[in-house]
Formats: sequence, structure tokens, C-alpha cells
Amino acid sequence: MITEHPRSGGDAAVVEAIRIANTGRKGAIPAPPFAEARAMFDAGLAAGMPAAPKVRYHEDVVGGVPGWWCEPPEANPETGLLYLHGGCYVLGSAEALRHFAGQLAVRARTNAFVADYRLAPEHPFPAAIADAVAAFRGLAGRLARIVVAGDSAGGGMTLALLATVAPDDRLRAQLKGAAVMSPWTDLALAGESMITRAAADPIFTEAVLAHFAGLYLQGTDPTDPRASPLYGPAPGRLPPIRIDVGENEVLLDDTLRYARRLEAAHLYVDAHVWAGMPHVFPFSLGRLSAASTCIDEIGAFLSDCLSTEPRNRP
Repeated sequence: MITEHPRSGGDAAVVEAIRIANTGRKGAIPAPPFAEARAMFDAGLAAGMPAAPKVRYHEDVVGGVPGWWCEPPEANPETGLLYLHGGCYVLGSAEALRHFAGQLAVRARTNAFVADYRLAPEHPFPAAIADAVAAFRGLAGRLARIVVAGDSAGGGMTLALLATVAPDDRLRAQLKGAAVMSPWTDLALAGESMITRAAADPIFTEAVLAHFAGLYLQGTDPTDPRASPLYGPAPGRLPPIRIDVGENEVLLDDTLRYARRLEAAHLYVDAHVWAGMPHVFPFSLGRLSAASTCIDEIGAFLSDCLSTEPRNRP
């Protein structure tokens, strides 16, 4: 099912401010070494995301993968959320995304672990997805029921993780659902929205995404399903999946094509297209009313998936 959300008049000015703020940066490609670009990316994310009240944060290693726990006071100790951050496989960190994951954890009433998977180009494909699978396996050894969430590249990696886990009966039984925001499902960049949304997207260009894909893949076929879940055969069984995407982003078709593929395979997918919204707009929590609504809905979806009697079923 694909649901279209109307534009919120009150959000228009904020979206325009985002566009203006990114005018000089859109299309810019950071040069190696990436320490400065990573620090700036993390600082921007951390500064813009409010911390959820009473959530405790601490570092840990799960399945050999370092990361941060986000622990709300009302979390169910038998459940957990694995969060995979975005950043085109080159940028981003668990520390920078911990407050956003904490917001989801509070709403889902579960503890969240944000994985600090290895980044390219120092650690090219398949390092990131290998770390995601290892972290999930580590959580599966501790918890009864798990959901996974991610944004952008982390969203694509979440969907690749689902397909990787699907053949394992035990792990699939523990994986109860997934929620992804603006997932990057096609590193071949074949979606029409790369062209039709090129002007509307205030953040990405096709050239920037192609550059980052090259840094991550380093010669690997971009249609490898572990990198681009759009191209893998639809597994016979998947947990319920929710996808949220902005109308004004070049990755719009990465969501729509993936959702339609799962629908054709009669799998449960609940996709939402938000009019006028940019890439991973839920990060603008506290600024965009659509972000607040979206995060609340994602939290309710994940909470339901983790319950012993969920309403959402594939």
C-alpha cells in the first residue's frame, strides 16, 4: 500500500529555509581524507536533533560491532531496535544519530542499539552490510523480538539485512518488522526521479550519489542485492515493512519501485510519500510538523511489530 500525505502549509517556509541553507552545498563532493567532512556531517546531525527526555545513552559492542545504546525508562527488556544510520556509506556515526534513535526508542517502547558499522572508502562493500548482519546476530543472542530501522543508505542496508536474514528460520522468527526513511535501494541510480526530482531535491544530485556509490562499491556490480536490495529476488517471507519518503527527493523512486516489487510478491509493505518533503525529513523534528507526525507513526508501527499480538502482519 502506498499512502500520499498532503503538503502541510506551515511546513513550506521551513522546507524553503532548508533549500536556501543548502544552496551553496548541493552538488559538492567532499575530498579525501574524510575526517573533516565526517566531523561536519556529525555535528550538523547532532545539533539539529533534540534528545528524548530520560533516555540513557552508553557505548557497547554487539556482535563485534561498536555502537551506542539508547535506553528509555519504559523499555521492554525482551525487545530491541537495531538502527542503521545513513551517510552514503562514507559519512555518519552512531554517536551523531543516537538522539534520533532515542526518539524512535521512546515511541516504540524499546531499547535501541545504533551500530557504528565500518565506513568506505577505507572499508568498502561488503563491510557495512557484514557489520549490520553481525550486529543483528548479536542482538538476536540477547533479545526475543527485534525490529530494524534506518535512514538513507542505512535504510537500504536495513532492507538488504532483511533479505539476508530471511532464509534463517530462527533469526527470521526474531525479526518482527522494519521501518526505513528515504532508503537508498538502487546504487545503479536507475530511477526516473534522479531526473524528474533533480531540481526539487535540495540536498542530492545524481553525480554526488554516483561518487559515493563508487567509493563504497569500488568495482562491485551496483545491482548486487546486498548493496541494492531493489535487485534481489523478493524473499518468500519478510516481516512488515514501513517506508517513508519525501516527494521532493531524487531517491523517491528507490522507495516506490521497491514497494511495488514487494506488493507484487504479496508481501506486507506500508509506503508513505510526503508531499513537499526533502530527504529524511523526520530529522527536522521540532521544525516540521510532518516530521513529528511521521516519527510518531513510525514509533507506533514498530511498537506494534514488537508486541506479542501485532496488528501488522505480512
